Amino acid sequence: MHAANLTGLRVSPSHLLGRMSRGDWLPHGVAAVVVALAASVGVMIFKWMYEGLGEAGSRWIEPLGRAAVVLLPAAGGLVVGLISRYLIGVERHHGVAGIMEAVALGGGRLRFWRIPQKTVAAAASIGCGASVGPEDPSVQIGANLGSMVGQVLRLPEERTRTLVAAGAAGGIAAAFNAPIAGVFFALEIIIGEIGGSHLGLIVLASVVSAAFTRSVVGLRPEFEVPAYALHSPWELPLYLLLGLAAGVVSVIYIRMLIRAGTLFRHLRIPRWTKPAIGGAVVGVVALALPEARGVGYDTVTLILRGSLAGAGILLALVAGKLLVTPTSIGSGFLGGVFAPALFLGAALGGAFGYAASSALPALGLEAPAFAMVGMAAVLAGAVRCPLTATLLLFEMTNDYRIILPVLLAVVVSQGVSRRLQHESVYTAQLAAKGIRLERGRDVDVLEGITVAEVMRTEFQLLRETDGLRTASETLRRIHRNGLPVVDAKGDLFGILTVGDIERARAAGAPDESPLSAHCTREVLVAHPEEPIGEALRRMAPGEVGRLPVVRSDEPRKVVGLLRRSDLIRAYDAALARRAATRQRAAQTRIGILGGIDIEEARLEAGAPAAGRLLRELEWPPQCVVATIRRHHRLVIPRGDTRLEAGDLLLLVGDPKAREAARRLCRAPSGPAGA
Repeated sequence: MHAANLTGLRVSPSHLLGRMSRGDWLPHGVAAVVVALAASVGVMIFKWMYEGLGEAGSRWIEPLGRAAVVLLPAAGGLVVGLISRYLIGVERHHGVAGIMEAVALGGGRLRFWRIPQKTVAAAASIGCGASVGPEDPSVQIGANLGSMVGQVLRLPEERTRTLVAAGAAGGIAAAFNAPIAGVFFALEIIIGEIGGSHLGLIVLASVVSAAFTRSVVGLRPEFEVPAYALHSPWELPLYLLLGLAAGVVSVIYIRMLIRAGTLFRHLRIPRWTKPAIGGAVVGVVALALPEARGVGYDTVTLILRGSLAGAGILLALVAGKLLVTPTSIGSGFLGGVFAPALFLGAALGGAFGYAASSALPALGLEAPAFAMVGMAAVLAGAVRCPLTATLLLFEMTNDYRIILPVLLAVVVSQGVSRRLQHESVYTAQLAAKGIRLERGRDVDVLEGITVAEVMRTEFQLLRETDGLRTASETLRRIHRNGLPVVDAKGDLFGILTVGDIERARAAGAPDESPLSAHCTREVLVAHPEEPIGEALRRMAPGEVGRLPVVRSDEPRKVVGLLRRSDLIRAYDAALARRAATRQRAAQTRIGILGGIDIEEARLEAGAPAAGRLLRELEWPPQCVVATIRRHHRLVIPRGDTRLEAGDLLLLVGDPKAREAARRLCRAPSGPAGA
């Protein structure tokens, strides 16, 4: 991120609004203000809707007893499923992930005409007790309003993207009464970098939205908590440990969201019934842990005030929330992941604080302070937005006194999360479709491929005790110019090349001379998680032909071998990935501009269409195959095109016709996509 771009910022319209001319920034500034005001009004209406539905649901539960705890979210899920099926339709990506894709690949163009239906469905989701947050719908309200203004005024794509980000910032500012966090959310998540010509309009929109919201509903923090502070530097190691735990929990959260989505996609039942099943699961869990259902802000407030105490109950809430949130979102409820992440962080931090205070009574630890820090740490690890998480916590609590523990835990949590899970909760949805965004845009062709994707995992090793003759025969047999050398424990000792053997023999070394005396000890290495571009830059200066790949946490443990031929293969894969990304960008624009639905379907082995010509199939007339992607090649379909298993078909048409086409692409035992 380009945080240095904020250095020396002067507060003036010409500087804040970037490279716009004087005659240009005023109309765009007015557009940003309009978007901000509309976003704040929309978010307030949305909040009124879900709070009203929640109160009505609570009144319905009381006379019906425990059965209604299960029936209410199940009935709400049925309503949400019907709205999604008949009023919203199939979407490429839900929520913030869809906004990220539109900004990066679609010129900021969103299907803004669907936002009323989505808002109603999201209000019903929260109102019936599904474990989702209000921030995602709030962001969608603002972002779609920004896209609508940009499209109606026919603004350039760059300005439309900026208005989308400004609307997202306004949505966060209105939802959480947090204008600074709104700015950084738009920059970190939507735009992908801090700074640039969009900064001024985003700041303007966030401030206007927050100011208008405060003038209507008043100025008060979301969580009113007692004053906590860092009493001793000896507490910092404990906050570091909390950051480690928060990173692990955030990874579990991400992976459970991914797996729940996959599980519900593979259920062979109509799509509109899936939220009802998810709601029933939420209700069953709520019978034992009623605090796990819903947004959970009331429970978070109790934890922060110390009214809900005890490591055991709080860990149970962590487990319950990790079950009901992925179930809610994966089954089709509409809502966000922010609020559940804050809940998880508060419960985890509180449990950690109570355990630490029991173990170390002399330090006088305050468990709720750990709950506050845990909120920011889990959010940063799950969403990968450290600045947003830190600032959001402070703005929601109006407490800036424990900034050092928060920053420490946030950095550690995000580092652990990145180490264990490459994708965030948002980018995981995009990655599942083959879309990998870096800083919100296309990047160097080799930066999107990691060493782990192309390295050799089956390779020969030499031992330091082997003789020159043994090494020479091994290299000749496998046709290699060099290999890593390991010691008796299997750890990396050095690397031996044909040149090393020739120099040793020229110096008169006997054939039995051990390799430990002749191999190169200073070895350049690569790590599995780093981009191929980094490895290439390391190999180029010394014309190195191969790099042992070692684990970052065990720098002598060889897990792979990277050769120049692998780099060529990686370059081909990177070019194919970039071509696929650009094709998806074109698909996104066509779908939005034309108001038509586009989706991809993988042709499974054994499907009715596999191995047959297109003209032989009873293909639905209201659906066409626009393109076929086959082994990194793009095929333009014709009547005599024979479909092969593994083909990725781009389907264009109305929902019923596309469903009929998907049935032709599925094997008889394959998952239903209704």
